[in-house]
Amino acid sequence: MAEQLKASVAIVGAGDFIGSAIARRFAREGYQLHLARRDGTKLDGLVAEIAAAGGAATAHSVDARSEEAVAAFLQAANDDAPLELVVFNIGANVNFPILETTERVFRKVWEMACYAGFLTGREAARHLLANGGGSIFFTGATASMRGGAGYAAFASAKFGLRAVAQAMARELGPKNIHVAHLVIDSAVDTAWVRERITQATGAAPPADRLMEPESIAEAYWQLHRQPRDAWTHELDLRPAGEPW
Repeated sequence: MAEQLKASVAIVGAGDFIGSAIARRFAREGYQLHLARRDGTKLDGLVAEIAAAGGAATAHSVDARSEEAVAAFLQAANDDAPLELVVFNIGANVNFPILETTERVFRKVWEMACYAGFLTGREAARHLLANGGGSIFFTGATASMRGGAGYAAFASAKFGLRAVAQAMARELGPKNIHVAHLVIDSAVDTAWVRERITQATGAAPPADRLMEPESIAEAYWQLHRQPRDAWTHELDLRPAGEPW
């Protein structure tokens, strides 16, 4: 653990698995973590865990679909210590047959997975440009690359988020901001996921078919450390046994 906090890392969508693992990984490197989710009290355990390990993290309750809320969150993070990395990690994964996909579901998924990503990316860019550079990472999914049966809402939103990331990378790369889109092409290894797979198939998940949150977090850390003459824009992650 570094003795002095070097900068801030902000995570929009600091959920229990990928978001929390990213927070722990960067906290170990001495960053001040600012963590946002709809109900910030759900982050109390993670904040306490990071503090017990010698790190520093602050929880925020943020509706990422609110322009004012996202701007205030990132301003608070930057005021604490200069922002160096902003991660947008909201999923919004739903599965409905097309005839059962209501207007409300389609709009809400787009707001959460695409519109909120735009707001986060734009506000992050304001601070990173003023700070002289940094990184903006967007968490994508298999649905970012192709639509599947029942995934019209989710895939369209994730397709849109990928396009936002591409446009930002082309615009901001020459200004020393590393914009990357990470395709998480597998289920994450959690008790809930294992239970769902077992219920659906009648058997435990096969070996090498699930991803550990800590392994994903390590990829974010290595991506952030890349030299600017060899930046990766899109990184797809999958376990060895995932068919693709």
